[in-house]
Amino acid sequence: MLVPVLLFIVGLLFLIKGGDWFVDGASALARRFHLPELLIGATVVSIGTTLPEVMVSTMSAVSGHGEIAYGNAIGSVICNSALIAAITIAVRPGKVDPKTLRVPVAFFFAAAAIYCVAAYAMGEFTRPLGFVMLAMFVAYMVANVLQMKKAPAAAEAEAEAENAGEEMSLTKTLVLLVLGAVLIALGANLLVDNGTLIAQALGVPESVIALTFVALGTSLPELVTAITSLVKGCSDLSLGNIVGANVFNLVLVSGMSVTLAPFTVPQSSTLFGINSSLVLEIPVMLAVMMIMTLPALKRGRLSRAQGIILLCIYAAFCAIQFTM
Repeated sequence: MLVPVLLFIVGLLFLIKGGDWFVDGASALARRFHLPELLIGATVVSIGTTLPEVMVSTMSAVSGHGEIAYGNAIGSVICNSALIAAITIAVRPGKVDPKTLRVPVAFFFAAAAIYCVAAYAMGEFTRPLGFVMLAMFVAYMVANVLQMKKAPAAAEAEAEAENAGEEMSLTKTLVLLVLGAVLIALGANLLVDNGTLIAQALGVPESVIALTFVALGTSLPELVTAITSLVKGCSDLSLGNIVGANVFNLVLVSGMSVTLAPFTVPQSSTLFGINSSLVLEIPVMLAVMMIMTLPALKRGRLSRAQGIILLCIYAAFCAIQFTM
């Protein structure tokens, strides 16, 4: 049991560091070809920070562990909303700009509606559904770029501040890209293999490990971003990043894994005699997103009560997962 846990942690560290290096290398390469900073931020960086989830879910689905692929996507949304965003909101409630949330929130609930149809009506995630999700991902990226172009000065300033420093050499750029990709692949492999072993040792379904430990681990970059934003007093920026990450988890992470290896809705655990995926995971995912975003869209404010409620929901969700 100790060895799988240690290797699981090593896998997480590989994923996080590999994703960081890959984003740095990809951003430097994009700037070398004189791509606009706002385009880099809206595409390269956004995709790069979601690579851990993409790789874990894709490798899980391809290797026949559909429960991990399913649990990682939904679990990451729940973790982002009910833990990471909740901490941000509870510590520093305040005003947010509803305009920055409208596009990602609309895309999230549109994707969630399709997700619900697949889960409740079909009971499986098929390859055509994967193509639809990936098409939504492309549409979201286009909408994201267009939205950033409406406020190019702010977008450029933020991107340039993040990328300040000397220009990276081509050799270092390529090394970071390759090493980042290798670490992500190795980390995902360690995470999936040892997450499965831990689930077997604990006697719980693979989806439980994916919904909790794997989801929390792959969401660590978002947690770091949230803490950094808190320190800088930019909690609205943190919320926008988290909502965007949730969209990516549904349309890119799920879309990629389902397209490569379709899988059915996990049925390894029940709640009140009903598949827990249908009465717990998906409803909680939708509920925490509504609690996090709807008050912000309506009133343009975040309250400390929201954060506390979300944290309580996350604690209850994790407790139920390990007692079913």
